[in-house]
Amino acid sequence: MSSRETFPRVVILYGGLSAEAEISVVSGSAIASALMEEGLSVDQLLITREGLAALLPEGHLRGERLPSEYTTERRAASLTDAPLRPLAELLAEMLREQPDAVYIPALHGPGDESGVVQEALAAAGVAYVGAAPAAARLGMEKDAFKRLASTLNVPTLPHSIVTAEEWTNNREATLSRIAAFAARESEGGALIGKPAAHGSSIGMRIARRREEWGAAVDLALQFGARALLEPYLDHPRELEIALLESPDGSVRAFGPGEVFPGREFYDYDAKYANGVSRTTVSPEISDALRDELHSSAISLFRGFGGRGLARMDFLMRASGAHTGEWYISEVNTFPGFTPISLFPALIIASGMSFADLSLHLVRTALAQRQAGR
Repeated sequence: MSSRETFPRVVILYGGLSAEAEISVVSGSAIASALMEEGLSVDQLLITREGLAALLPEGHLRGERLPSEYTTERRAASLTDAPLRPLAELLAEMLREQPDAVYIPALHGPGDESGVVQEALAAAGVAYVGAAPAAARLGMEKDAFKRLASTLNVPTLPHSIVTAEEWTNNREATLSRIAAFAARESEGGALIGKPAAHGSSIGMRIARRREEWGAAVDLALQFGARALLEPYLDHPRELEIALLESPDGSVRAFGPGEVFPGREFYDYDAKYANGVSRTTVSPEISDALRDELHSSAISLFRGFGGRGLARMDFLMRASGAHTGEWYISEVNTFPGFTPISLFPALIIASGMSFADLSLHLVRTALAQRQAGR
């Protein structure tokens, strides 16, 4: 940071209502720490799973505290003397009192990353980091995002949606529809089920045989009203592209990075448990493939109205007759900033430090507000 450069106060929101609240705590507290080390004034607004919120003490550092110590009302109360209040009430007060601050909603998962907080920030006209409300909603809806990818000629796996209502009221007919989908789209009938609106691989299950399809749907519907089924790819390569918008509105792609899951697929534990999986920021791929992924990722970012940052996740067949074919899997509109997250790792590998990345997000948010975008 230039010695002459000045920044307004920054407000970082983390925690939240979703099953990904602990990841949000790690991400948000890391960004807060980096910005404070650069001399910025930072407010940390902690949100509990009960929907309550409070400001943490000035200069708070998470240190060695576990993220689970931040996610419930009882535990959060032990971290601050400030009263816990409904999030909407406290956020509205802060937006009135600090209209010139830059807001960073470092939130992950449905209900947090899916546009609700972003709507409040956009309506207040403040500078904020990340997706606009409509783009945040679209990014969380896997079905809608896959349909957008198809309109942009970006390859995506075929999918089928099962609603909780039809699953409850007409299970056998729904299983027959799944059977037709599997016969048409899957080699050997193997499918993977996931919630249609969730992240961090929560609620995912492989269903190799017809007898397992029901369990995959049941698990996915524990995390939302719709389940999404896709053909299961046997041990595909998992490639991730980081996207970063600059203050002038240009977008740069970084990567890809590659994930090597320590389990059969990259589920929540494989992502976040220490030592289970490994990643690399320099996978063995051709320049042509890298260019294809960069181009498609930027096209998708522009197409869904991306803003500030995003991560695009791709799958590539590693075996069989279609080896080398790749597909967009999903977008993350506010990717993780944890020590094992590929998004910051890819950008750091290009020569930008974590602190530089955090400052870049603030600069871009200020430029977006000034330009009205």
